[in-house]
Amino acid sequence: MLEFDQSICGNLREATGREWLETNGLGGYASATISGMHTRRYHGLLVAATKPPVGRVVMLAKLEETLVINGERFELSVNQYPGVIHPQGYQYLRSFRLAPFPVFTYEVAGVVVEKSVFMPHGENTVVVQYHQRKKARGVKECRLEIHPLVAFRDYHGTAHENSALSPHVAARLGQATIQPYAELPPLHIAHNAEALSITGYWYRNFEYQAERERGLDYHEDLFNPFKLAFDFSRSSEATVIASTQPHRAEEAESLCAAELARRSAVANALPKQSEFVRTLLTAADQFIVARGEQKTIIAGYHWFSDWGRDTMIALPGLTLTTKRYDVAKSILLAFAQYLDQGMLPNRFPDAGEAPEYNTVDATLWYIEAVRALVAATGDYEFVREQLYDKLVDIIAWHERGTRYQIRVDADGLLFAGEPGVQLTWMDAKVGEWVVTPRIGKPVEIQALWYNALCVMQELAVKFGDAARAEQFGALAARARNSFQQAFWNDEADCLYDVVNGETRDSAIRPNQILAVSLPYTMLDEDRARRMVAVVERALLTPVGLRSLSPNDPSYVGKYQGGVQSRDGAYHQGTVWAWLMGPFIKAYLRVHGRTPVTRRQTKVWLSQFGEHLRVAGLNQISEIFDGEAPHEPRGCIAQAWSIAEILRVAVEEKCA
Repeated sequence: MLEFDQSICGNLREATGREWLETNGLGGYASATISGMHTRRYHGLLVAATKPPVGRVVMLAKLEETLVINGERFELSVNQYPGVIHPQGYQYLRSFRLAPFPVFTYEVAGVVVEKSVFMPHGENTVVVQYHQRKKARGVKECRLEIHPLVAFRDYHGTAHENSALSPHVAARLGQATIQPYAELPPLHIAHNAEALSITGYWYRNFEYQAERERGLDYHEDLFNPFKLAFDFSRSSEATVIASTQPHRAEEAESLCAAELARRSAVANALPKQSEFVRTLLTAADQFIVARGEQKTIIAGYHWFSDWGRDTMIALPGLTLTTKRYDVAKSILLAFAQYLDQGMLPNRFPDAGEAPEYNTVDATLWYIEAVRALVAATGDYEFVREQLYDKLVDIIAWHERGTRYQIRVDADGLLFAGEPGVQLTWMDAKVGEWVVTPRIGKPVEIQALWYNALCVMQELAVKFGDAARAEQFGALAARARNSFQQAFWNDEADCLYDVVNGETRDSAIRPNQILAVSLPYTMLDEDRARRMVAVVERALLTPVGLRSLSPNDPSYVGKYQGGVQSRDGAYHQGTVWAWLMGPFIKAYLRVHGRTPVTRRQTKVWLSQFGEHLRVAGLNQISEIFDGEAPHEPRGCIAQAWSIAEILRVAVEEKCA
């Protein structure tokens, strides 16, 4: 259980710098800061996935809460408006904890109220409960008033006062339904309030500081359709259930019990694990969501959908390490449906349009995910029946050439790229500016290509496909020989980042670590050890690997400013947490698994234990500044960050 006392909760800067996250297994979520103040347009109490896992809509933005004690009003909410914080309810917030849901404890004029928030799995539903835990003798009247504020807009946007919104409320005993816009689903709010009164007010000019810092629209208006009043003099409980489907307030307890049992099973999936690993197991669960009848992985909260590359990198840690083998198979089958010209989609757009295929590595990571599955389960029959023909077709497409000049060159290495397109994981693009184009033969693509060929050779042998086993083996041998000749930078004691004809990019980047961390490697022991030493010296930080050496003239140490500034720094020095997984694997591979090396890896992973208490609570951020103190940036919860730290912690027994 993660808990903060009044020293954090009563400090607005500290409280707004920590964000909680609830998810529903559909791609929807609830999230805000522990102070209650929204700092992002992505914050909301019910962000529903209307086309799971995408089509996300901020339906219920927040609840404005007021305690009326002996006629005196105390507002518990916190909002930022132009030039003012109002109300300042954080002053009454005595504690916040995750147990496992977010629980807020307020103390006001002798009254203690506990508020909890959770989302039932598999529904676009949020349950908010209030319990009066203490009431002083002198308190004769105590009432809780709640004003729901709704947005009903795409989660990438902001809402503004308009005449198109329908204020109509269909109210009956314990139920209220609103549908501000006909094209969006209705919102059903179940409650046990004594009274509901129609209001129809706009709350104007909320400001979201994080969006201001990101150079994006940061003002919003929210609509209040009605007010709920709960009499705490007669009852000590108040319940609000907001959902895209009808509920009754009395269902809250059974929904809570079911969700507590489900999450307990998730956290205890691996017996005899440390609290750190148990926390990561719970965090991992938040990324696994539905896509139709199958499963997929949300790349990051708050703003990513499911991406091919991220999904395949995260799959082993989120599903195999956690022994959720059926989920792993479901994800592989879901993405197999979208294979096209030997390529996996890069991403699925938020509105559910056709997938985008601008990636060279997602498909190669897919083959590595298949290898990891059979290594964990031994279920070769599943691969033979469901995937093998598709994997063979992937190799064939890469041999003859597919989109964006992705093709096997005469030397057996994989060429990829054309102007204006970003194909590797270093994919930042601002307008027509591709920040790191990496056209030619990127080092990690060659490592993944060789690894894929070796995996395919192994599968062909297993399935008695002798001709293809020989074919894949020959392709792998040719790639290995060419790689050793073309990629070793003797002057720097490491690998070139990209080779394109006679041009060799000597920038020291973390991509080369995959040439050692993947199961099949093209480097001999001596070169592997020297290269890992260079990466450790130039790129390693307490929270991952820098994307570029600080000694490079293009290095940017801070990820900040508007869109162009941030995207320009994204892969030019910014630290990526997910790379700590491959680095530790490579480090142990070249130095051996000894008591000394295991102690070192424990030290590295311990830094993330501290990080779980800041930014996204009990989660690991997407990125960090390249410069100390390595402030967390980007998404507050990133799938491959959690997946790789969890995987290496469990596999290497170093946490």
